[in-house]
Amino acid sequence: MNTNTVLELEHVSRTYGSGSTAVHALRNLDARLYAGTLTAVVGPSGSGKSTFLQCAAGLDRPTSGAVRLGGQEISVMRERELTRLRRARIGFVFQSFNLLPALTVQENVLLPLRLDGKRRDPARAHRMLARVGLYGREDARPGELSGGQQQRVAIARALITEPDIVFADEPTGSLDQETAAEVLGLLREAVSAHGATVVVVTHDPWVADRADRVLRLSQGRLVQDTAEVLS
Repeated sequence: MNTNTVLELEHVSRTYGSGSTAVHALRNLDARLYAGTLTAVVGPSGSGKSTFLQCAAGLDRPTSGAVRLGGQEISVMRERELTRLRRARIGFVFQSFNLLPALTVQENVLLPLRLDGKRRDPARAHRMLARVGLYGREDARPGELSGGQQQRVAIARALITEPDIVFADEPTGSLDQETAAEVLGLLREAVSAHGATVVVVTHDPWVADRADRVLRLSQGRLVQDTAEVLS
C-alpha cells in the first residue's frame, strides 16, 4: 500500500453540546489517508462516520486536534480560505447526487471550476464525461438521467479539479446492486488508473470488501484499521 500521506487526522475530537447532554462524536482519533488508495469508513449508526467525513473534509471543525491536508493544517483556517481549499483540492460525491437541476450535465461538471474562478473548459468536461460513460449527454438535465447516471455526473464533477482527495458519502446507498457496482468501479478506476485518493463512508459491507483499506469506527473511536493488519 502507498504510504504517501495525503490527509492526516491527529488526536481529533468533536463534541456537540456540553455537560451531561454532550455528544462525543469523535474521541481522540488518529488516522492517515494515503495517496492512490480507496479507503472505506464503516461502523454502526452513531459511530462517528459522518463526523469523520465532515472534519476530514473541512466541512466541520474539530473541538480539539488537527486535520492536515498535504501537510497544511486546515482545521485552523478561516472560513473563506477553507472554502477556496475545498473547491480546489477536495472532491465530494453524495448519496443524493446534489446536482443543480437547472444546469445541464456539462454545466454541473464544470461548476467547481466556475466557483473557483477558473476557466471553464468544455473539452475538459467532455473528456471527464467520456471517462464515466456519459459521452453525448452533455446537454441533458439531471432530471432526464437515471440515478446511476446522475451519480456518474457527480463523480465527473468531483474529479474535474483533479483534487488531492475525494470524499464519497454513501455514494451507492440509493442505487440498485448492479448500478452500485458500476459506480464503485468508477471510483476504483479513479484510484487505479489516475492515482486519486478516495474515501468512501458506507454502511454496506459489499462496498467495504472492495476497498483497499477499512477504517472501522465505534462510539467515535477508531477500533480497526485493516492497513495495520496488512502491514
